[in-house]
Amino acid sequence: MRSSNPVFSRRGFSRDNGYAGFNTAPQAGYAQGNPYAQNPYAQNPYAQQGVGAPPQAPATTDRMTMDDVVVRSAVTLGTVAVGAVLAWALLPVSGSSYGLAVGSALIAFVLAMVQSFKRTPSPALILGYAAFEGVFLGVISEMYNSRWSGAPFQAVLGTMAVSGATLLVYKAGWIRVTARYARIGLAIAMAFLVVMAVNLLLVAFGVAEDGGLRSFGPLGALVGIIAIILGAFFLTLDFKQIEDGIAYGAPRNEAWLAAFGLTLTLVWIYVEMLRLVAIFSNND
Repeated sequence: MRSSNPVFSRRGFSRDNGYAGFNTAPQAGYAQGNPYAQNPYAQNPYAQQGVGAPPQAPATTDRMTMDDVVVRSAVTLGTVAVGAVLAWALLPVSGSSYGLAVGSALIAFVLAMVQSFKRTPSPALILGYAAFEGVFLGVISEMYNSRWSGAPFQAVLGTMAVSGATLLVYKAGWIRVTARYARIGLAIAMAFLVVMAVNLLLVAFGVAEDGGLRSFGPLGALVGIIAIILGAFFLTLDFKQIEDGIAYGAPRNEAWLAAFGLTLTLVWIYVEMLRLVAIFSNND
């Protein structure tokens, strides 16, 4: 499973670089409309239970469970939180700390890219990414807090609200994660990233002023809302991949990849929420 962050491609709980079931053909004896007909790890459990029956993971102690995902996600997010708290407490708001934040972000990006292209999870890489990402978040959170008091706390609450609402909508079945849903969402996310990259270049060369599309005005707020919606979209893919991984008996170490994907997405939402809080605070 690759990361759920829009910056990275996704592989799902499979060994063929495709989604779990999204890019696979139905096996004999299955309903043609079932998008998860092929089990990437073992014989599809639907073959024994019949179409429509809920999948059951093979009975073995070496398969991923929800507890595995929760524990590893807690460890990964906890590492991010510890890194952020230490950076906030130990690093003053200055040019040197901003440089450290940029350096930490670059190291985190490299570690995330390495993990994304690995076929197996590496807890050391994932936790290393989380630690450096935490330093970056701690510095920028302190920066925002020095100008917009309470912005990081509000951004955390906003991130929790978006995540909780997305999970509620997903569990209620209001969003059905299908191959078509994933393709459309990924196409929109890629278009968004291309536009943001072009905007960054225009700002860097002085063509666009005040951040261009990423300004702290109404246009920047609209872009931020779109980015948060995309983050929620990637959360639904994360939830589906975790659900499929458990149902199809993914190896236990895949729980680290689930935690990695969730962390990337939550960091994305938090950063965008932080900007959005600052924009709305400017308009008060």
